[in-house]
Amino acid sequence: MAVKKMVLHHLGEQRYVGFNETGQQVLIDNSATKVGPSPMEVLLGALAACTAVDVVEIMRKRKTPLAAYRIEAEGERAEGIPARYVKITLRHIGKGEGVTREQLEKAAHLSHEKYCSVAASLNCPVEVTAEVEA
Repeated sequence: MAVKKMVLHHLGEQRYVGFNETGQQVLIDNSATKVGPSPMEVLLGALAACTAVDVVEIMRKRKTPLAAYRIEAEGERAEGIPARYVKITLRHIGKGEGVTREQLEKAAHLSHEKYCSVAASLNCPVEVTAEVEA
């Protein structure tokens, strides 16, 4: 089983920097002064990026590469705490020579239903444990 790791360091207020195992970083910010995306926005971005990688590759392999492509991610959150996502909509917008709506739709559905690990993680129960060191 493959294992991925991230380490987050508190920078003050509600701001954090996360590092993966190769040292690449991401800023996550839930502070009032917001200089980066919040944790929930990062989750939306992770889902969008995961499916984007799949869709671009599927379209390339089908000999209809995308000349322009973006995903607009929108998440509806529950009231109260925890304010989890109750609905996420990913709008795929792509153009390219020979690219049809049907082809893009098939690629998006393949990603969402078969390939995207983030979508699969969100669609299944995930065991989360907390360990503490002082």
